[in-house]
Amino acid sequence: MPKIPGVNHLRAIKALEKAGFEVVRQGKHVVMSDGLHFITIPHHNPVNALTMGGIVKDAGLTVEQFRQLL
Repeated sequence: MPKIPGVNHLRAIKALEKAGFEVVRQGKHVVMSDGLHFITIPHHNPVNALTMGGIVKDAGLTVEQFRQLL
């Protein structure tokens, strides 16, 4: 899995909202959904590169698509 450099969780949330995801609930983690996929983003700054790579993969996006959304 290609690494994505650490990303602030707020930037990641905004990028995923551009991709069609909506915040379902918030707490220690933010849960987002697009109707098909549910993804969980921790409130860490920055979100670890490997964790961010897994989130992008679970969202059904490629690394390049995610970078363009940032």
